[in-house]
Amino acid sequence: MDKEFINKFITSLIYSIISAIFIVGIFVFPFTSDSASPFLWPIVVALLYIPFAFYSFLKEGIKKIHEEEMSKINNEKLEIIKELEDNKALLEVAEHKEEMWKQTLKEKSSGFPTLFEHIELYDKVIDDYVSNQLIQKSHPAPVASQEVREQSKRRREAEKSQRLTQSIIEFYENLQPSLVEYKNEEFGNIDEILRDWTIEEKEDPVSYFLSKEEYRRLSVVEKNQLALERYWKRPHSKWHIGIMYERYVGYLYEMKGYDVNYHGIEQGKSDLGRDVIAQKDNEYIVIQCKYWSQFRKIFENAIFQFFGTVFQYRHANKSKKVKGVFYSTTTVSELAKSFAKELGIELKENFKMDRNYPCIKCNISKVDRTKIYHLPFDQQYDNVKIEKSKGEFYCTTVKEAENKGFRRAWRWKGGVK
Repeated sequence: MDKEFINKFITSLIYSIISAIFIVGIFVFPFTSDSASPFLWPIVVALLYIPFAFYSFLKEGIKKIHEEEMSKINNEKLEIIKELEDNKALLEVAEHKEEMWKQTLKEKSSGFPTLFEHIELYDKVIDDYVSNQLIQKSHPAPVASQEVREQSKRRREAEKSQRLTQSIIEFYENLQPSLVEYKNEEFGNIDEILRDWTIEEKEDPVSYFLSKEEYRRLSVVEKNQLALERYWKRPHSKWHIGIMYERYVGYLYEMKGYDVNYHGIEQGKSDLGRDVIAQKDNEYIVIQCKYWSQFRKIFENAIFQFFGTVFQYRHANKSKKVKGVFYSTTTVSELAKSFAKELGIELKENFKMDRNYPCIKCNISKVDRTKIYHLPFDQQYDNVKIEKSKGEFYCTTVKEAENKGFRRAWRWKGGVK
């Protein structure tokens, strides 16, 4: 309530009280033509109007107060709505950022392209501002502005490429710390390195893991064993690690007396999800192997796909007892577990590979009974099946194989030794 209204209210109230006194006097001391002046009646009438004016003024004042209060309420309401809209906008931004970071985390193996796209966009805004300043200044320079835009674009693309490359390198270094050892190593010219190798030495896979001096200086047992150790220590592609995992799972079934077919290694992308097929008597086990990072999780779609290939294999072998087993180095979602249980798929989650398992295959030739051992990088390694009943076995060291009368497998080309 403002001061002007209060003053008017007090003035009107005084006039009303005076009017009330005059009205009472009129009734107590009635006017006659003999005792009253004829000019007194207009004054009385005017004074009688004052209470009605006060009532109207009071009504307007109350209305004004009501309007002010409603205006205040509406303003507060608008502020609340604006705050809610701002909060909604902030929430949308937060949700966008959350989705961006989720997407970014998924892209760690590809160098976080989403993150760097946003960084590039930020840099573009700054570059465009600089370019626009050249246009808007008192003496515009449109040619210089266009040159700035083009050079800035090239710089942004180069910086983005550099960030992506650096991020991917750091990702792989975290996965395989041994890569750091090769950062500052000087390899020299590859032609110079291989120039003095003989054709036979170059064809021997052992030479991939040894220097020329080591290859020629060490004994057969020593250089084969050193090559095997370096094979396990060296970084491998994701594809090859998957093969190593399939071999390990197959080895475990061979040790249980199963005849193992490494279907995934033989068929490649045409394996239909059947990485290993183990058979004993009338039982067939279809196995899928997933060597995944611990940060990933197996979901129901992978279980559905695997069930489909097991079902197909079972349909093609109706007289056989067929079951499916799903091996994974990571975890399986709860929903995927429920589906696997309903579909009869056995799960082996968090199943890690033991890199120290006996991986040397000691095989006896069916033609001439020659005893041959195969290292994991030898040509016929995945085609060789170990039958314990025939005296064949797996061993851990080259020395063990050599001591039992086995020699290293030669490299064959079209029947020529």
